[in-house]
Amino acid sequence: MNDRPAEHERLPFFVYGTLRPGEANHAWALRGRTAAEQPAVIHGALLYDGPGYPYAVQGPADAAVHGHVVTPHEAAYEEVLTVLDRLEGYTPGAPDNDYDRVACDAVLPDGTTVGAWVYLAAEPLAGRLRAAGTPIPGGDWLATGRRAAGPVGPGVAANEGRAFAAAQEGA
Repeated sequence: MNDRPAEHERLPFFVYGTLRPGEANHAWALRGRTAAEQPAVIHGALLYDGPGYPYAVQGPADAAVHGHVVTPHEAAYEEVLTVLDRLEGYTPGAPDNDYDRVACDAVLPDGTTVGAWVYLAAEPLAGRLRAAGTPIPGGDWLATGRRAAGPVGPGVAANEGRAFAAAQEGA
């Protein structure tokens, strides 16, 4: 992972689970708010299966996690940042975060490297996953065939779940 950029730096986001295009949290958190969404991979992280969604943790340099780099529209950046921080249970500087938002280098299909924010499981959860979690072979949650039925994540509020369900009924 990268040297720590300023907490306010406007980086795109590397997403690897329910925030990927076509997935449940993408539908309400990102759809219509992005300027670009590109497949990508990050190195130095491992992916673990969780209840309803995956967890990424720092890992050896040769480990990889597959996902997408999502670039919010400039006008929507602060809103997207707020929504994703809340979804991932992350508060800047808080000692009891579910995830930490850290900078990473994401590699696009053409080999270009892009700096991006990624949410990695925070300690002590990361330690428990490394000790007893179920790794996802190949680091690609979508390749497992798992899908979330609705909004999931440590910080998903009940009203977001209801809004998602209402949107699905109207679709």
